[in-house]
Amino acid sequence: MTDSRMAAVGASSTLLRPVRRRRRRTTPLLEGIALVVAAVVVVIAVIGPWIAPFDPTQVDIGNSLQAPSLAHLFGTDATGRDVLSRVLTGARTTLGATAIVLAVTIVIGLLVGVLAALVGGVLDEVLMRVTDIGLALPSIVLALGIAAGLGPSLTSTVIAVSATWWPGYARLVRTIVRDVREAEYVTAARSLGVGRLRLVFRHILPNSLDPLYVQLTLDVAAVMLVISGLSFIGVGAQVPSSEWGAMVAAAADNATSAWWALVFPGLAIAVTGVAFNLVGDWIRVRTDPTLRGGAR
Repeated sequence: MTDSRMAAVGASSTLLRPVRRRRRRTTPLLEGIALVVAAVVVVIAVIGPWIAPFDPTQVDIGNSLQAPSLAHLFGTDATGRDVLSRVLTGARTTLGATAIVLAVTIVIGLLVGVLAALVGGVLDEVLMRVTDIGLALPSIVLALGIAAGLGPSLTSTVIAVSATWWPGYARLVRTIVRDVREAEYVTAARSLGVGRLRLVFRHILPNSLDPLYVQLTLDVAAVMLVISGLSFIGVGAQVPSSEWGAMVAAAADNATSAWWALVFPGLAIAVTGVAFNLVGDWIRVRTDPTLRGGAR
């Protein structure tokens, strides 16, 4: 096996590791809590701006760094803005950016992976070598460089993370499609004269999506952390945006005297990430026939 093929196999196994990882024994109660929390976060992302008790961008220096109280349940930040309102509206900003990144990456990954698997030959080699380069480069460092080059903003962050995230999906899709196209039902359909497009959209792709659902759910937390991290170091969302990572960065200077401005957006990131990881694990167990019998 050549070095390039060994690298490709290694990259593929690394990519598939989250999907194939050892089954965790999660209780139905924990799974239910995770599903409820994830659903609540999504609902808040949709309706957050309408249920926020205060204007999240309204500066009120007279009320700066107020501790949590009945008037401000999560307290206020250094400029007097209500932290609860900013956390609620920040759900839309952070999860919205995450959803856009995942939508872009899955479209590019599907296109590249399907073309590489079904066309093969020179096109497969070219696409996979480009994919391997993308997988070999440190994604967070590359995203940081792209975002800094485009200028600090949430839009730059979305473009930068999308540009570095799609190779993993391309490799995963190619691996799955190559396996599915050799299945007996696909061979039978091909022998009956089913056209290539119909074969792809009726038989191959529908039976290739379960691992993608799992990976997408697991990647919600990963992408969210990258977006928040880039905002935290100053190349992502900028003031007065209520993006959670930017909120943590803005509160860092007053972490000891006004812990609430730092803790609550940080908790929002942590709870959302854990919830979506558990949901992804739950989906994996129920879509993998080898795990269904042992799911608890």
